[in-house]
Amino acid sequence: MKPVQYFSDDYLDQCRTATPEQILTFLENYRQMQGSEDKSKLISMKVPESLLAAFRQKCGLHGYKYQTQIKQLMREWIEN
Repeated sequence: MKPVQYFSDDYLDQCRTATPEQILTFLENYRQMQGSEDKSKLISMKVPESLLAAFRQKCGLHGYKYQTQIKQLMREWIEN
């Protein structure tokens, strides 16, 4: 059985007065939130052993998975 959502009268009034642009923004944000992530591509690259060992150790100390951290660094580099 699916849970039932209850909305306040104020929230419903706000929804009734939403502009088409606000509705489109909401729908696009919802679509992105529910959408699946991009497929991952397996790659192979050579990294100096000492660099990889140090990176993995530092990630472990901070509780990060090292491959996840590599992907995060790639995203940040692209955005900046």
